[in-house]
Amino acid sequence: MSTPPSYRVRPSRLTASQATPPGSKSITNRALLIAALANGDTVLSGALDAEDTRVMLDALRTLGLDVGFDATKRIARVAGAGGVFPCKNADIYVGNSGTTTRFLTAALAFAEEGVYRLDGKPRMRERPMGDLLDALRSLDRDVSSALNNERPPLEIRGKKDEVCSARTVGIAANVSSQFLSGLLMAAPLLKRELNVEIDGTLASRPYVEMTLDVMRAFGVQVEADEAFRRFSNFHAGEYRGREYAIEPDASAASYFFSLPAILGGEMSIKNLSRDALQGDVRFVDCLERMGCKVVWGADYITVARDADAPLYGIDVDMNEIPDVAQTLGVVALFAESPTTIRNVANMRVKETDRLAALTSELRKLGADVEERPDGLTVDPTVRPLHGASIATYDDHRMAMSFALAGLRLPGVVIENPECVAKTYPSFFDDLERATEPK
Repeated sequence: MSTPPSYRVRPSRLTASQATPPGSKSITNRALLIAALANGDTVLSGALDAEDTRVMLDALRTLGLDVGFDATKRIARVAGAGGVFPCKNADIYVGNSGTTTRFLTAALAFAEEGVYRLDGKPRMRERPMGDLLDALRSLDRDVSSALNNERPPLEIRGKKDEVCSARTVGIAANVSSQFLSGLLMAAPLLKRELNVEIDGTLASRPYVEMTLDVMRAFGVQVEADEAFRRFSNFHAGEYRGREYAIEPDASAASYFFSLPAILGGEMSIKNLSRDALQGDVRFVDCLERMGCKVVWGADYITVARDADAPLYGIDVDMNEIPDVAQTLGVVALFAESPTTIRNVANMRVKETDRLAALTSELRKLGADVEERPDGLTVDPTVRPLHGASIATYDDHRMAMSFALAGLRLPGVVIENPECVAKTYPSFFDDLERATEPK
């Protein structure tokens, strides 16, 4: 459908028992970059067709790589260039894609030669890059921020490997695990010994585990210590092109897993399981604690709740799965007691300050919300809930999460619904297919 300037959600019942979210953005962009760095051709099936992945595809084309995408079949084809970028001077548009910006910055910094400039949307110019830039500079890489604020626009000048003297590099990953993932994926280009050590705490560990899994699938087996703080042996292998299947997006699946929690009924997602690369499948553990029934199949996950069964508030640390914290915040509206979300300070440097945005819009619906520096508490029991016009802050997850509220609360209107194109262009169509207005 053509997405209007605003989208009015209608109170509905759950009518479908299965949904099919698109492919994982996180896996797709990792696989696209690694395929570009590989020797040989790669075919990615189930690849996500959305703004963030198109930004990565266009960036690779700008760098001179042979990349094709069949949107109908969701198949991407990449002719790997073995870590050599054919274009040696390029201006690269990165939109508001953190994965594209951070992953490419590291890979281009290890290019043997070339001058590259990365810039994107105004919000991307606000998102931090300093921890990655500091790590790259410690490896004698020539990377700079045009505005001297450690944010885009960035300029990267590739250097030959022999100028790099360091053998161990430290990197802070408490703000974003994407800094560490970008460095890990690019490190094999050095083709020699390098140790990567985490300075401080690590945010969103499952995303780093995903990075290592995709690297392993393409031929590079990185060694990680038991504490997951030191990584080594990048030089022992090289990326090789292959056929590779992308899982459904577990963050997107969270909206459909939430439907039984909010409306009652049952919902299954195929090709996700406990063995999924994406940590966000653990979102269903939160729903189970709230009173839902969860079945983990070999190649599916099912969530169910009787409409008359109570939904309870929970206290949960979501540091490892912050991308589904907004979803849980909306589900919390329909619980019989408060829900507390903890240890997600890094939500403030995403597509928007997600903690502030979530707090503001939940309050519009009547919830009592206590915002803290690293989390919030949602209490839906203080006053009656009601509809409202929801600002989305050009953040796809705000739009998708708050659409769920409108399935129970009359009068919920989602502003700027087209922002879902970042990761899930067909979201509202799929939501309508899964539900029926009362």
